[in-house]
Formats: sequence, structure tokens, C-alpha cells
Amino acid sequence: MKKKILLLLAMSLSIIMLVTGCGSDSNSETQKEPAASETFKVGLECGYAPFNWTQMDDSNGGVKIDGSKEYAGGYDVEIAKKIAEGLGKELVIVKTEWDGLVPALTSGKIDAIIAGMSPTAERKKTIDFSDIYYKSDLVMVVKKGGNYESAKSIQDFKGAKVTAQLNTFHYTVIDQIEGVNKQPAMDNFPAMRVALESGIIDGYVSERPEGVSASAANQNFAMVEFTEGFTTSDDDTAIAVGIAKGSQLTEQINKILAGIPEEERTNIMDTAIKNQPAAE
Repeated sequence: MKKKILLLLAMSLSIIMLVTGCGSDSNSETQKEPAASETFKVGLECGYAPFNWTQMDDSNGGVKIDGSKEYAGGYDVEIAKKIAEGLGKELVIVKTEWDGLVPALTSGKIDAIIAGMSPTAERKKTIDFSDIYYKSDLVMVVKKGGNYESAKSIQDFKGAKVTAQLNTFHYTVIDQIEGVNKQPAMDNFPAMRVALESGIIDGYVSERPEGVSASAANQNFAMVEFTEGFTTSDDDTAIAVGIAKGSQLTEQINKILAGIPEEERTNIMDTAIKNQPAAE
């Protein structure tokens, strides 16, 4: 009888341990990692101040870059934070080279592109775009005190060595300058700033916020605004969120963007220009 009681006790303990063990494993699996639907993964270069940049800490609202010790800041990051909050999701910043942004979106690596990207007709063939969240004019960034600082027309850059970022409409409009010495396109804006500083180029085409940013960050740079400027379409000078074709996010994001007043957007941009890292 005693042996039977001991045997029953042993079996009961085994069952309890088995059930408890299964429950523990299930809970730990649930807590390990949030579902993908709980995050909003945004791709950007982190190198196009004041729209976006890389910094070393979370100052001025910086957001940690996924898989890195660095942080991202700037106008795009602030807009991304507002959209993530409106969606009720956790913002994840995925630092991505410009040429890799659209492939990252179409492959599902990211949920959206918020990177100072224009909704051009060519891009619309591959991805969808939200409503516009910023609009700007084209400018030229040049050396302060140089031959081109006083330019009023784009045609004043005849013979000048001019470039712009690779795979952007900024690079195509250079052809509107008669007799320009068009240089090979460059991968990013930090590279163009270095080229300008060293005299490899005389100027690069950019948007006004980046031009203000460049001249504020480097006292040797000046921004040229034109009375006779480049011919562009509205889509070329607009900035919108890139979203996968047919995504339900488009309607949700448009609703969130509509809730950000124009005055607030201007304040966000002014703050971004003020907070940009000097090295950008």
C-alpha cells in the first residue's frame, strides 16, 4: 500500500511539473519578441540633413537605428514618430542607402520610406505615395565667396562643375543649364559636401532645407536661390511617404498627416535645421 501511495505521488508531481513547464515555455515565447504588426519599420538614409541624419545619442528626440549604436534625427524622423504614434505602433528606424530604399520596401524589409523622397511618376510605377508632407524649391549649394555665390539664374552656371545625388530628379535638371560641366552623380549629400569643400565640384543641386542646413553647418558654404530657376513639376519638389502598392497604410497615413497643421510642420523643419549635427 505504501509503495502504491508513493507511486501515485510521484506520478502527480511529474504531471504538475510537465504542465508548469509547458506553461513557462509558452509565456517565454510570447515575451521574447513583439509581433511584426506591432512595429512600424521606416527606411531612410540618415544622411540628408535636415530631413534626416545620424547622431551618437538620443538628444533632441533622436531614435535608435535598428541594429546599431547610433541614432537618427531630423524632420523625417519627427514625421515618422507622429505617424507611428497615430498607428499605435513602435517606430523602428532602418538605415538604408538611397538606392536600396525602394527594394527594401517592395521586399517587405520596411513598411514605409520617409526619407525626403519625391513622388515622381517613375517611382509611382513601383510604389505608392502618401499625400505630401513637405514641399520645397531647388537651390544650388556653392562655396562662399566663390565665383557662383552671386548667381541669379541657373544659366550663370555655364562651364561650372555641377552634380547632384544619384538617381534623383536633382541630377536630371542639371541638363537645363547650357554649357554646364556636368559631373558624375554622387551617392549621398555628405559626399557632395566633401567634394564641394575640396574644389572637386563648383556646386550641387539640392532642396532649400538642405541648402539652409549645409550653409548653417559649414561657414564656407552658401546657398543660391534663383530668380530664374529650374523647370520642375509639382511632384518633383514635393516630399511624400513611400508605401507598398495597394497597402492599407496609405489611407491611415494620409489621415495622420492631415492632422499635422502647416504651422507645426514649419516649426518641425526650423527645429531640425537648428538641431542638425555640425558634421552633416
